[in-house]
Amino acid sequence: MEKFWVFGYGSLMWQPGFDYEERRRAMLRGLHRSLCVYSHVHRGTPERPGLVMGLDRGGSCRGVAFRIDEKKWDGILDYLRAREQVTMVYKETRRLIRLDGERELVSAVTYVVDRSHRQYAGKLTR
Repeated sequence: MEKFWVFGYGSLMWQPGFDYEERRRAMLRGLHRSLCVYSHVHRGTPERPGLVMGLDRGGSCRGVAFRIDEKKWDGILDYLRAREQVTMVYKETRRLIRLDGERELVSAVTYVVDRSHRQYAGKLTR
């Protein structure tokens, strides 16, 4: 039976906003957490955007994995899309993650920054 997982690396870690069956610390390799997204939805305004976290290429990221009840999956995915893809700066993707204490990887939905999007800030200097 397939298990349904969501990987959170920012606000989803402490405020998921959905019901879950299990919460586990997890590691995602190949992407890292970065203040790389200009935001006027959660921070700032269109004239003076703020910065928010995104998953960007390279490195690794510690976060939280949430196992979702299969019966609730579609509704939670709709919620996540409404929350994470307001301006489409994030791409919904499935990535392999390692749950703490486990050897095998599991597939999880997560949201990765779209480097071609106008809100992508890239690596900023101080």
